[in-house]
Amino acid sequence: MKVVQLNSLIVGVFASSERVSMKFNCCVLVGLLTTCCWIHLAGHAVAGEFNTVLDVGDPAPEWSDLPTTEGTNSSLKDLSDSKVVVLAFTCNSCPYAIDAEERLIALSKDYAEKSVTVIAVNVNTIEEDAMPAMKEKAKEKGFPFAYLYDESQQIARDYGAKYTPQFFVLDADQKIAYMGAMDDSPDGRNVTKPYLRNAIDEILAGKPVTVSETVPVGCRIRMERQRRSRRGR
Repeated sequence: MKVVQLNSLIVGVFASSERVSMKFNCCVLVGLLTTCCWIHLAGHAVAGEFNTVLDVGDPAPEWSDLPTTEGTNSSLKDLSDSKVVVLAFTCNSCPYAIDAEERLIALSKDYAEKSVTVIAVNVNTIEEDAMPAMKEKAKEKGFPFAYLYDESQQIARDYGAKYTPQFFVLDADQKIAYMGAMDDSPDGRNVTKPYLRNAIDEILAGKPVTVSETVPVGCRIRMERQRRSRRGR
């Protein structure tokens, strides 16, 4: 009788262990599948190689009625006739942005007759980057392009822009064709790879952009912390 009970106990222990093992294996399998799914989704969420918001080929985020130094408003929808739009995140105070000004002015003039629109935008909120200072800068330098101000900084968040200067090239369908640096020389003294101009030329020629993303080099955009709204109790 005791032998029978012992055998039953042993069988029960093994059966229980087998059930536990199966449950454990199932949990491990589910965990692995979940992890793989998150990795897959994260891969899409990360977007570009150097941009955490956008990827090359994505539709360009809209901006609407942003004020310019000329007293007008600018919206992306108004640029639908342009074959190429160059969106430059810049400011008055950053030395890197200042170094890029003459090159951006020259680029704008060189492509003015080729349906290429250059738009500069500033989102910093410090006094030297506010609209009054922007107007002085635009007049002093004779900017041939629109210089926009977005006090809300939303356009920078939408484009994943974190530095000045940082550039985005939109094709005729207003999709991201290039994003990153202007060229391989932050101060412009030793340019050997004019990324921005190359991207524009390839788009105008109906070719795919060879180098579609580079690392932007510049000053960190001074992003304001967004306050979280309290939930109603």
